[in-house]
Amino acid sequence: MSKLLETNLELRSPAKLNLFLHIVGRRTDGYHLLQSVFQMIDWCDTVSLKLIPEDEVRRINPIPGILPEQDLVVRAAKLLKEFSKIQTGVEIGLKKEIPMGAGLGGGSSDAATTLIGLNALWDLKLDTQTLSMLGLKLGADVPFFIFGKNAFVEGIGEQIQEIPLETQEFLVIFPNQGIPTISIFQDPELTRDHAPITIDGFLASPQLNQSNDCQAVAVRICPEVKQALDWISLAAPGSAPRMSGSGSSVFTVLDPKTDRAKLQNLLQNLPKGWVGRIVGGLNKNPAYNLISSE
Repeated sequence: MSKLLETNLELRSPAKLNLFLHIVGRRTDGYHLLQSVFQMIDWCDTVSLKLIPEDEVRRINPIPGILPEQDLVVRAAKLLKEFSKIQTGVEIGLKKEIPMGAGLGGGSSDAATTLIGLNALWDLKLDTQTLSMLGLKLGADVPFFIFGKNAFVEGIGEQIQEIPLETQEFLVIFPNQGIPTISIFQDPELTRDHAPITIDGFLASPQLNQSNDCQAVAVRICPEVKQALDWISLAAPGSAPRMSGSGSSVFTVLDPKTDRAKLQNLLQNLPKGWVGRIVGGLNKNPAYNLISSE
């Protein structure tokens, strides 16, 4: 990649859905072994990056209640700055659209976008493997967004293989109630022995591989998940709503014949605090072409 002349970038940072989530085992160190398909969607935050002469990472318009040491875009910038020994600073802005605590990967995506963008602005020419290695220090889902394509994911999230997915629309609902991931994975009733599947098996019968092993536990400890699932069942009859990841967002694939105007009208009358959207699937991260190795 040739050296960029720009000193600033504005990048879209996508959310993702887990089209299914199976827990197929558990390691001796307690980490759960998973299988899932990650689908990026066009529900996006916007990350803005501006180079500054001062040797610092400066956050503008920080999210209320989020300390700098907890802010993933700040942590990503500082991590890359330290790794690459860069003395040029950066000013970071973040416009949040993806709900926080929704289980849609917004924070991980923002961190990945920050790494991708600064790799370009600082002309570091780091490849995806190096960026993913750094990203893994920030969160298990960050390497997926750096990978930048829809993926079949295994292990504890570190085994990522590209998977071709049909372009679809989804109805996504966040019932404004987060679920601590640890509450799900420590629950004694969590299914931990789902039979593994293959990529070919998923592609041959995606409709038979729509289950989320975390959902039963989530419904029990968070009634809002069940309420959101029921809302979708009424709004989109005949669909197959399920939870994404460890929750609490839920979604369904929309039938092409679904009355979008009627559904949009229903979304205007969600319960107070809920957030819902009709979104489209993405085939690649919008910042993908800034990675130097591609």
